[in-house]
Amino acid sequence: MEVLRPQLIKIGGRVYRKNPIQEQTYQHEEEDDGYYQGLMECAEEPCETYEVVQTPQGFRCTVKAPSLLYKHIVGKRGDTRKKLEVETKTSISIPKPGQEGEIVITGQHRSGVISARTRIDVLLLTFRRKQPFTHFLAFFLNEAEVQERFLKFQEEVLEKCSMDHGVDSSIFQNPKKLHLTIGMLVLLSEQEIQQTCEMLQQCKEEFIELQELVDRVLERFQASGLIVKEWNSVKLHATVMNTLFRKDPNAEGRYNLYTADGKYIFKERESFDGRNILKLFENFSFGTLKLNSIHISQRFTVDSFGNYASCGQIDFS
Repeated sequence: MEVLRPQLIKIGGRVYRKNPIQEQTYQHEEEDDGYYQGLMECAEEPCETYEVVQTPQGFRCTVKAPSLLYKHIVGKRGDTRKKLEVETKTSISIPKPGQEGEIVITGQHRSGVISARTRIDVLLLTFRRKQPFTHFLAFFLNEAEVQERFLKFQEEVLEKCSMDHGVDSSIFQNPKKLHLTIGMLVLLSEQEIQQTCEMLQQCKEEFIELQELVDRVLERFQASGLIVKEWNSVKLHATVMNTLFRKDPNAEGRYNLYTADGKYIFKERESFDGRNILKLFENFSFGTLKLNSIHISQRFTVDSFGNYASCGQIDFS
């Protein structure tokens, strides 16, 4: 049925079909160029969303991308780039590894340049999705009242439910790191962090009501490709207990299930019985606070206050 209902990829306001037939999962990144074989079926009608400049030699188009993703455009021994150039009749210039810059596409025909640009965009999007999350958008819940109420919650849960399977102090969140998550980000360069800060500032100027704010912030970031769409509306939540904390106090929910090279894994972990907790504490109050700012927080970091280090923020008051 995947053939009849292929995955759709949205790039620049246009939708493309991702061909599932020849796609393979590779274990080593040096084989990534093989992934291009079953990447997608491109739309044949001309795309007007790209800025293509006419030059004395033909046509030219540039692509901004973090240097960490260049290798996926080059491929093993340069095979992916060569294949792109042959099939689209273009020349593709890519900065050297570690150097930030632009990928430059040139060719005699505008349609060929657009085709190469489209395929590069799909490759970039595909391999960006394979990267582990680096940052997240969040409201910090580090007010003293909320932290005190959280510690009271922890104390009472352990007092009343410690005999339940798997319930102990190791699965509670660090009170200094309590936050409401809006969405997870993959930011691969300083330029992308700056882009995120600017986009967040634009959201502040345009959105007001809280649920509308978080929904439209997520929508804006999904459109940019920095956040992968997982649901239609943000389910604001703060993690207070998680079994991943048993072995790693810095774990961050299900998003911790990735290796350093972006491979998804399942971790063996001991579950806990939360039925009594839900019954006894369903109306527990963690206090009140004003949500005055949204932060771009970096994963696996700690600032001087014990919270996640913030790369940027917008304030509402």
